[in-house]
Amino acid sequence: MKSTFIPLLPGKVYHLFNHAVGTENLFREDRNYAYFLRKYQQYVTPVCRTFSYALLPNHFHFLVQVRSTAEITLLMPPSKSEPSAEECATFVMQQFSNFFNAYAKAYNKIFNRRGALFIDYLRRKSVGNTTYFQHAVLYHHFNAVRHDFCNSPLEYRFSSYPAFLSTLPSLLEREMVLRQFGGKAAFIEKHQGYDWRFEDDLDF
Repeated sequence: MKSTFIPLLPGKVYHLFNHAVGTENLFREDRNYAYFLRKYQQYVTPVCRTFSYALLPNHFHFLVQVRSTAEITLLMPPSKSEPSAEECATFVMQQFSNFFNAYAKAYNKIFNRRGALFIDYLRRKSVGNTTYFQHAVLYHHFNAVRHDFCNSPLEYRFSSYPAFLSTLPSLLEREMVLRQFGGKAAFIEKHQGYDWRFEDDLDF
């Protein structure tokens, strides 16, 4: 599960994360978080289903499943033959690149800065079983607690946890995530019994 340049292949699930360069922050104000998610919806949602996320001032996490070859093909330029999985993966990475570039361009303009905002490449780990899937979701929802921004996931607005307790429409694949935990009651219970202090740090 090394976070190297593994391709984002159709149908596969990945834990994605990245960090700001140096001591820079990705988000300085509430409006930055909102804009980041709008750009994510614009560029990434068409090519990935999203299970969970956490946005911290200097880094982010997403748990996603790349959409099917058929879904991605509809977004790609017309071709005489169906694109390969590798070609789809290249297109997906281009969407992420467009997303990061659009956000960085707006961020630099707002804060009158220049240069790269994100470190060199999108970190990713393949998620191949339910245990790691659950671990990633819990890790995301407790990430702000781990970094001393709050005492409980419910206190932090910039993760996906509140959306799982809401009935409002969401772009998250809520039902699929809840099924992985055995239902909403089990999902909540798992969070209530989770002690992040005894879990391995997945990245940052």
